[in-house]
Amino acid sequence: MDTTKNLPSFSEAVYRLGVMMLTLCQGIHSMPVPTDVPMCTASDTAQYSLTFTGKWTQAAFPKQYPVYRPPAQWSNLIGVTHSSDFHMWQRNEFASNGVREFAERGEAWTLMKEVETAGERIQSVYGILSAPAVVGGTGQMSTEFEVFARHSYLSFIVRIIPSPDWFVGVDSVDLCDGDHWKDNVSLELFPYDAGTDSGFTFSSPNFETIPQDKVTQITSSVPSHPANSFFYPRLKHLPPIAKVTLTKIKKTNQIISLPVEPTQSNQLPTGNEIEDKLINTPLDCEVSVWSPWGLCKGKCGGSGVQHRTRYILMHPANNGAACPLLEEERKCFQDNCL
Repeated sequence: MDTTKNLPSFSEAVYRLGVMMLTLCQGIHSMPVPTDVPMCTASDTAQYSLTFTGKWTQAAFPKQYPVYRPPAQWSNLIGVTHSSDFHMWQRNEFASNGVREFAERGEAWTLMKEVETAGERIQSVYGILSAPAVVGGTGQMSTEFEVFARHSYLSFIVRIIPSPDWFVGVDSVDLCDGDHWKDNVSLELFPYDAGTDSGFTFSSPNFETIPQDKVTQITSSVPSHPANSFFYPRLKHLPPIAKVTLTKIKKTNQIISLPVEPTQSNQLPTGNEIEDKLINTPLDCEVSVWSPWGLCKGKCGGSGVQHRTRYILMHPANNGAACPLLEEERKCFQDNCL
């Protein structure tokens, strides 16, 4: 997959929607504020820097780790600042068509249109943000955005590449704390399944989920299938596959950050420069079922030996359980010889 192929249209989509959002900001203060959520009374706007850090290493996620066609990487980040009555995506709810297209193919046009409609209809969206793709499993992308009392929430989505319809992101993180803005927010990110494609592995072919499932978090045991790329039955929890850091900064006039083409400068070396600590997830050996017993070999009328075999499906890694014996034999008797 060529991750730069759709970047021109992505940039254009973000730019057009950004212009639309700026024109809508004139009337957003007149909308009623929901009463069932904490009220933000911060008087000023606040500007934040967002840093997304990929932690998708072969040591932490050794099973079926993508090394080519394409290698492990991250799509552009696309996000919105909004009020409490808007959701870009939600756990245990059905993904929109826009989220579906982005999670499956990285196409952002429909998602942009959904954001535009929300801004026009209920004026729940204040601004959009984006950041360039990361061309490896580890690396960083950054952007800046602005929030204010009526629209103090942040949501974003980043596609996991390659994958059927998997992504990471945040849903409605509130950056306001009563009458002031939070200085720093740091969140560990875990993979989600958009519920629109039934593939089990990173490189699964398209296999539409009918009927569509809800968005679910992928864990070390869910989906409970040994073929799943994130299935690690020895682990209680998956290690975080990414993290995001939000830091309040001095306010500027910049609201929209247009994406740029991903380059090698976005890719950072694997190791402690990126990760808080080096994670080595044990991967146990996986073997096939036994073959049928072979022919009995021996003298006619006497005892003989027959064999059966199995083969390795997944080699162990990071001190995982070693492979068991791949061949067995047992005694047999030649009772049908001539």
